[in-house]
Amino acid sequence: MNWREVAVTVSSEGEEAVADLFYQLGCPGVSIEDPELLHSYIESGRWDYHDFGEVSLTGTSVVKGYLCEDEHLTRRMNQLDESLRNLVKRFPEWIIQVKGITVKEEDWATAWKAYFKPIRVGKNFLIKPSWEDIQPNPEDLVLELDPGMAFGTGTHATTTLCLELLEDIVKPGMKVFDLGTGSGILAIAAAKLGAEVEAVDLDPVAVRVAQENIDLNHVSEQVSAKHGDLGSVLKGQADLVVANIIADVILLLLPDLKRILKPEGEFIASGIIESRSEDVENGMREAGLEVIDKKEDAMWVALRARWK
Repeated sequence: MNWREVAVTVSSEGEEAVADLFYQLGCPGVSIEDPELLHSYIESGRWDYHDFGEVSLTGTSVVKGYLCEDEHLTRRMNQLDESLRNLVKRFPEWIIQVKGITVKEEDWATAWKAYFKPIRVGKNFLIKPSWEDIQPNPEDLVLELDPGMAFGTGTHATTTLCLELLEDIVKPGMKVFDLGTGSGILAIAAAKLGAEVEAVDLDPVAVRVAQENIDLNHVSEQVSAKHGDLGSVLKGQADLVVANIIADVILLLLPDLKRILKPEGEFIASGIIESRSEDVENGMREAGLEVIDKKEDAMWVALRARWK
């Protein structure tokens, strides 16, 4: 199968807005090449291991989305074009340049590897690409990943916010549902903290990659990966439900939470662009939830909620 790689060069402050456009189109893969982020990780020591030379700060980022070249491609490209034109109208000072190429599936699955290096997140998580050799500290909880086509390397703000919340919430023996698991990183992290996890995704490629990562991290006895609708394939109730998706899907999930979340349980919602946070918070209140924590990073928001 061939894929259309659409690369949008945008002023750094617009990278999250462009990434959100790709997510809204249903892109199963989005990557961001951000020189400022690379530079900050190197300077801060969050990357213990890297082989980059000097990083040039250009003031722009390259956001790449991958769209299947099927009967829906033209419609999606037109939607993207219209959305980008609207961004130009709203933010005329931004640089926005677009180019697209056709890539083969195997090329897409490896193109992003140059930007995936070991990174520390939260108190003890160390996210490690499967092809990198490192020596972790004794206290490190190593999350070894080969995201493949599912992406979700753990370096995006939507994921790091979730990982930080998981460290605060998850206790051994808890039951966790991970909705929209992607590469499986959050399910694996919850298992490393002692939880029993059921991970679900609509994308069969994501489920396959998640299972490979579950096996890679030796947590297959604690985590099961299932293909299907984000709520309907789950049985019973969880102590914690995690959904790192997008605002519109989270709003659609809220009515199903009564069935899958225990009365004393908690809900983590992430993947919410800052401009949609109020919509999600209002939706949570209408569903009977109260927000007890809100974490923000780089225009993205993660919400922690429980039943009123």
